[in-house]
Amino acid sequence: MITSSPSLLSPLKKVMYKWQKFSLLLLLICGSAFPLTAQEYDILIKGGHLMDPKNNIDEPMDIAIKDGQVALVQKTIPSDLAAQVIDAGGLYVCPGLVDIHTHNFYGLDPYGQYSNGYNSLHPDGFTFPYGVTTVVDTGGAGWRNFRQFKEQVIDRVQTRVLAMLNIVGHGMKGSPYEQNLNDMDPKMTAMVARQFPDHIVGIKVAHYSGHQWEQIDRLVEAGEMGNIPVMVDFGGANPPLSLETLFMEKLRPGDIYTHIFGGGGFGREAIVDLGGNLRPFVKAAQERGIVYDVGHGGSSFAFKHAIPAMEQGLRPNTISTDSHLSSIMSGMKNMNNVMSKFLNMGMNLNEVITASTWTPAQVINRAELGHLSPGAEADIAILNVLEGNFGFTEKTGEGKMMGKYKLENELTMKAGRVVWDLNGLTATLWDE
Repeated sequence: MITSSPSLLSPLKKVMYKWQKFSLLLLLICGSAFPLTAQEYDILIKGGHLMDPKNNIDEPMDIAIKDGQVALVQKTIPSDLAAQVIDAGGLYVCPGLVDIHTHNFYGLDPYGQYSNGYNSLHPDGFTFPYGVTTVVDTGGAGWRNFRQFKEQVIDRVQTRVLAMLNIVGHGMKGSPYEQNLNDMDPKMTAMVARQFPDHIVGIKVAHYSGHQWEQIDRLVEAGEMGNIPVMVDFGGANPPLSLETLFMEKLRPGDIYTHIFGGGGFGREAIVDLGGNLRPFVKAAQERGIVYDVGHGGSSFAFKHAIPAMEQGLRPNTISTDSHLSSIMSGMKNMNNVMSKFLNMGMNLNEVITASTWTPAQVINRAELGHLSPGAEADIAILNVLEGNFGFTEKTGEGKMMGKYKLENELTMKAGRVVWDLNGLTATLWDE
């Protein structure tokens, strides 16, 4: 066995020790003379016009992102502080859009319709391309099958999917399920809502036909027991049930009436009369706190109602799609298309963004969403406002409105990760 001699080892140790001290001193000197630029942020969005309604920002601002959250928002942030820089010059940057009326409980039940059926959509392909990062499935699942919806859809997709539980236990399976008062159980509905507070944000009734108010009374009772808002998609009756009674007597402040520009057919009253005059109670109900949601859908929006109402000063509180298999192929198309309609009907861009981000987040009591405050999850949409001559339809083959402006989503981030990039804002040229 070969061993080191103590007389040789000691001088070697001394030399190594001196070299270590010298190296450390050299590192300290060089480090102070030539400091390395620390990349403090993962992504920096520069040069865009930021619209953040919660924080009253409507001007050019840079946004820095770190670990999936908004880290810094200020007029100018140096590019060398970020690992990746996105040039948003000429574009509008806003919080990820919040669509509070969608149908996403998709499945293979041939009789399921919007409850584990063919009419609902896998969300990711119809959210991220349009800047939407949060959706609320409205009524697809009831208390009987919400757990299936959660495990089958909510837990498996990238989009943040919240839910309004149907007052009908079996959910939105169409007739005869939606006409079954015996399956409208406020106690069980509220119990399941309280069981899943991170996912369930409200309760909905839809499509009930008849002159009684019991379906609305049970809905509101469930909302009170669950301490959450309710949404009404009015059913049909001949003559129609009174909107004034619904708004002024049945619903509570904070409750939601969807399809605000629909009606006038299918046994439902419109918010304007046959002469296009806004009914006198409509503004008073909104001032009382009733939330007016667009819920465009396939046949739940009409220019003959929307344009006169808006000319008389009415504005929807929330802009939503009511996206499902047929509405995306009809006049609705997508969230950007619906927003564009209102941009051309008299709302300014800030109002449109507000009704698509911060207001819906407040309506569903999710104040952590719909804004870009430091510390918030970095859900972001980067929008382009195109100018030209564009046509917008109510429903395929029916009324058309021409408009000068059209919104197009360029890029979507979910929790600080790019999930949609239309024109390669984050990409380098292939030959560089």
